[in-house]
Amino acid sequence: MPFKIVRNDITKMKVDAVVNAANTELRMGGGVCGAIFEAAGAEKLQEECRRIGHCGVGEAVITHGFGLPAKYIIHTVGPVWHGGSHGEAKLLHDSYISSLKLALQYKCRSVAFPLISSGIFGYPRDQALHIAVSAISEFLLEHELEVYLVVFDKKSFVMGEKLFSDIERYIDDNYADGHLQNERSGRMVLYEERFLRSAADDEQLYDAEDIAPAPDEDMLKTLKRPGRYQRHKISERQKVYEGQETQGSARRLEDAVRNLDDSFSQMLLRLIDEKGMTDVETYKRANIDRRLFSKIRSNIDYQPSKATAIALAIALRLNLDETLDLLARAGYTLSHSNKSDIIIEYFIKQGNYNIFEINEALFAFDQDLLGA
Repeated sequence: MPFKIVRNDITKMKVDAVVNAANTELRMGGGVCGAIFEAAGAEKLQEECRRIGHCGVGEAVITHGFGLPAKYIIHTVGPVWHGGSHGEAKLLHDSYISSLKLALQYKCRSVAFPLISSGIFGYPRDQALHIAVSAISEFLLEHELEVYLVVFDKKSFVMGEKLFSDIERYIDDNYADGHLQNERSGRMVLYEERFLRSAADDEQLYDAEDIAPAPDEDMLKTLKRPGRYQRHKISERQKVYEGQETQGSARRLEDAVRNLDDSFSQMLLRLIDEKGMTDVETYKRANIDRRLFSKIRSNIDYQPSKATAIALAIALRLNLDETLDLLARAGYTLSHSNKSDIIIEYFIKQGNYNIFEINEALFAFDQDLLGA
């Protein structure tokens, strides 16, 4: 099951278990701990904690949820920040893993975490976030669980300053402010996208005059063609018109023109086999639910959302050219008029295919997340 970063009040999360950033004595504290105690019913919760007595740093214990929507509260103790040279990173990682193991032990299907140790314990928020994402994503590659990382507001969420600056600079260099780089490229992309979505006969040009002026003669020659539309060519033209560079080595001609009639599902399953991956590995690395993946596998004409299509391209570690080809099978592309698309392109060009880190960046820039 997927991993989601959400803005919410953790005491209002409708999950099987919420995680409390506790102290070793399991006493009611401030911040997230105090809010959870108050919402659950401080007296009853404190009494159960008193019976348990103690929780070590990096460990976890469990109590009833009492007045919370959640059935259970998992209490874990993160490390106090002492500069980073006292094993804090391992202890914080252990806090997440111990909590997740306890959730599985109690047959929880969903669990919500705060950003542990990032409050009064003083752990730098960007480092705490990186460890949270790493620990949770590592666990989910081996186990089935729906996990939420809950942040109360934007100030509570801080990604690494260098990464944020690099992405921000990349957006500034490439963002087209809602417009493609010139009129002709914009018209071409609009026609192609409408053509891809058209259910019209192969020989009929889709009427796109409601979104752009009539195509000129060169465009008509490009769009009208015998036989089925060669949808993979959108990636090649997209690069020419928008100036995108292909990451990785160029494809051979036979690779570019084979299996032209594949649907999205057919191309996806072929790529999974070619990459030597399993279905489980694919949907976990794409951060999508196995039931959704089953629908894609069982329906040759399945139409995924753009976020799902991109997530699967990330899971397969496709380069930019290959990603555009796969997206084109579902009628999508990446555009420099879309901030989310630019961020995704940045990660692909960097060779970073960790979807949880990509989602971390998308969240920081107020964009929709991939997969889940």
